[in-house]
Amino acid sequence: MKLTQEFTKGFIKENPVFVMALGLCPTLAVTTSVENAIGMGLAATFVLLFSNIFISLIKKIIPDKIRIPSYIVVIASFVTIVDMVMNAYFPAIHKNLGLFIPLIVVNCIILGRAEAFANKNTVIRSIVDGLGMGLGFTLALIVIGGIREILGVGQFLGHNVLPVSYKPVIVAILAPGAFLVMGVLMGLMNMKKTK
Repeated sequence: MKLTQEFTKGFIKENPVFVMALGLCPTLAVTTSVENAIGMGLAATFVLLFSNIFISLIKKIIPDKIRIPSYIVVIASFVTIVDMVMNAYFPAIHKNLGLFIPLIVVNCIILGRAEAFANKNTVIRSIVDGLGMGLGFTLALIVIGGIREILGVGQFLGHNVLPVSYKPVIVAILAPGAFLVMGVLMGLMNMKKTK
């Protein structure tokens, strides 16, 4: 597969959220606003990119018996970096995302890409895959967060986009709204694939 195809597969064809249904816990929990979605998406992209690089570099020296625990240690190291940087430089987003930042360690997108891709490919291909999948995850979060924020409060990134007379659909920013929005978007993606 060409590098451009490797990069773009995470956007639609193998989107972690809409197609592979991975990373749904943070997707449902943090997409109450676009700001939170961007914060979580970029944090996960950073961890995915650098863990892919590192795992691709050390794959030959890790014994098979401790492969998965080794991956988790690598991923946890990059999550710790993200957590500290966000706490220092973006405290509001860090507070909003809360527990979901440390939970990036067990995000199945990151561990899955380490096992299925970085473990078997070159560093360059692992970089391209990490960026593509991470940005595809971020895009999915932004779309879900944007729809929920617009419907739930009539805003996008904190700016009013609907008239003052708009009556917010409060359920959109609650847990059921996350399931509804994601379900409709997954259905549309599947409908598009079958045509």
